[in-house]
Amino acid sequence: MTTDLTERRRTEAALRASETRFRDFAETAADWFWEMDGNGRITYVSERFADATGCDPDAILHRTLPAAFGARLVHGERVREALATRTAFAVELALGDTDEDQRVFHLSGKPVSGEDATFRGYRGTGRDITESRRLSEQLSYQASHDPLTGLCNRREFETRLERALVSAREHGAEHALCYLDLDQFKVINDTSGHGAGDELLRQLGSLLSQHLRSRDTLARLGGDEFGVLLEHCTADRAWDVANALREAIEEFRFAWEDKSFSVGASIGLVPISGMGDNVSALMSAADSACYAAKEQGRNRIQLYHEEDSQLARRYGEMAWVSRIQHALDEDHFQLVFQPIVPLTGGDDPGPAHYEMLVRLCDDSGELIPPGAFLSAAERFSLAVGIDRWVVERAFRWLSEHPDADESLFLCSINLSGHSLGDESFLDFVISRFDELLIDPSKICFEVTETAAISNLASATRFINVLKEVGCRFSLDDFGSGLSSFAYLKNLPVDFLKIDGMFVRDICDDPIDLAMVRSINEIGHVMGLRTIAEFVESPAVLDKLREIGVDYAQGFTLGMPRPLEEFDDGARVAAAH
Repeated sequence: MTTDLTERRRTEAALRASETRFRDFAETAADWFWEMDGNGRITYVSERFADATGCDPDAILHRTLPAAFGARLVHGERVREALATRTAFAVELALGDTDEDQRVFHLSGKPVSGEDATFRGYRGTGRDITESRRLSEQLSYQASHDPLTGLCNRREFETRLERALVSAREHGAEHALCYLDLDQFKVINDTSGHGAGDELLRQLGSLLSQHLRSRDTLARLGGDEFGVLLEHCTADRAWDVANALREAIEEFRFAWEDKSFSVGASIGLVPISGMGDNVSALMSAADSACYAAKEQGRNRIQLYHEEDSQLARRYGEMAWVSRIQHALDEDHFQLVFQPIVPLTGGDDPGPAHYEMLVRLCDDSGELIPPGAFLSAAERFSLAVGIDRWVVERAFRWLSEHPDADESLFLCSINLSGHSLGDESFLDFVISRFDELLIDPSKICFEVTETAAISNLASATRFINVLKEVGCRFSLDDFGSGLSSFAYLKNLPVDFLKIDGMFVRDICDDPIDLAMVRSINEIGHVMGLRTIAEFVESPAVLDKLREIGVDYAQGFTLGMPRPLEEFDDGARVAAAH
């Protein structure tokens, strides 16, 4: 009898110790604990519950979770379903009156059975998941939003575009895609720094959002490009929205320090029908329409039509990519030269002033002019490769033909805008001067006005570095960029090449004549020499001499010729 009593006391002591340990764990653990009876009523919560939630435990005892917390219990129906089936459950509890002070708790429970396997109720835990939830939301936001503007990023935009395509295919819904590219953004970046450019993008993102519905999506796709997805929007309505966006940007004035800037936007607009479209095709079509808008004068909208010949040409440019790469790999480009002739008895020591021009030799041996493939090369980042090929071959030819080099006054070589901003290309040019022993003073690099202005900071640095070693520079197609004179004083060039679109009709068009005369006079005031291109008749040549233009280039003075015919070409030029 004594043994039974001792064993009983030992068992009771062990049970009390176990309960004490449980209570200690319950009151000191980060989680809090609770129990329910078989009817789902709360019979116990640990003291940690009050500290974690700020709620009075007595206010929820003997009540069910849905009754105690109401709508603050997210998916409370899961508790009722679990009770009915006597299975485990997990729900969330959101406490707090505002988003700032809201805390979120994870509640989980498992059924408890007695020794006779009868259902006794539930035991479970509660855990504060506020910080982990906020971190998860923050990471999700960062993964789908642009950090500079706070707008959707390209990945999230394309995800939403895919959903819009599905609804168009399955339900016949009408949507539209806008692709916006800012005009003159690089000028602001180059003249005022990237801080100004970033602030401009932030302000424009906020401005554009004000002209869209809550269901529309505005995204920064990269650089100065924005995308707009207009859901459940007809093509006519989409045009009105796109025009409202264009006008808002046009009227916007960006102030930075003591300067004020205006910008524009070219917009490509694509209706989304869902018929045969995919996200990649839609984005490509919108991009092509946007570039077409730029080519037609900027600050306008281009509606995409599959039958549009201009947009079809854009797609056709993609076919040039493999041909250009193949020509680079297999050395299928060829150099020709065209003389540049003095008109006013200049100080040239001889007639050998010419421009190197590149041609692509196709499989049949036909020479394809650069106008057919250079835009594709620039668009698909192959222009620098072509420029490297031209510089390498031109320098090697000069190195291998010392007679031609001795009689040479100046050899002009064209460079693309991409090369002006490529640091490795600048290093390459300098290394070729050193290795092939080319006299830099006999090389003139030609850059187009548009390329120079759109890469103003890079172009200025590129020009300054090579002028220090003796090179000269010519600004090609001058007059085509509209803002020419405003930027001319910032570009340390030696020659102005007057755009041929003004030259060819100066005998018949008084406006063209005035333009050529004006460019020539301003060039001379700035100490620059002028070159007129596209001289295609003796009458035009005489008019240029009358105006006082320094040099001329064109079919009247000499056709582009293979380098093998250099001596004959020089004699032809000298005859003029």
